[in-house]
Amino acid sequence: MIVGAPVLRASVRVGAALAAFLGLAGVAMPAASAGRDATGGARPDVAVVHGPNSPFAPLQERADVLSWAVLAGVKTQVYENRLLPFFPGAVQALDRTSQRVQGFMVPLDAGARQTHFLLSQVPMSCPFCAPGGPESMVEVQARTPVPYGLRAVVVEGQFAVLADDPLGVYYRVSNAVMVK
Repeated sequence: MIVGAPVLRASVRVGAALAAFLGLAGVAMPAASAGRDATGGARPDVAVVHGPNSPFAPLQERADVLSWAVLAGVKTQVYENRLLPFFPGAVQALDRTSQRVQGFMVPLDAGARQTHFLLSQVPMSCPFCAPGGPESMVEVQARTPVPYGLRAVVVEGQFAVLADDPLGVYYRVSNAVMVK
């Protein structure tokens, strides 16, 4: 038995989550990639799409959850050498409201049940690659642990629009519970 094996496995999982956060901060995401225009705004003619070889079915739009298309309406602007989000009125109106969000879980800790994780519009296809930009992920702080799985989940909680998060996260759901 290798003494450090459990720690190494946990470090690999946390490292994958860190890679996702680096993608959220824009470290490896050029502004014109992943359906973005030159100003960093979402291009309506290009959606973040599911890989054609993905074993997971893409998310279906649902009337009872917040649409990822609404969240993608954010643009970015340079302010004091930083790239900051600029949210349209429809997105700003979501701040401090109860919302349901559907997505694929990106765990931030080792374990079968998660209380702090990301929800992504598309499933991760590589543990070292973010599946999209920060407009396609929502940080979730759950009230009770949510079982990790490969299928999409729906959570409901207090939605926050984050204009200047130090980790580069645009959206957060706090006090979330899993919805069947």
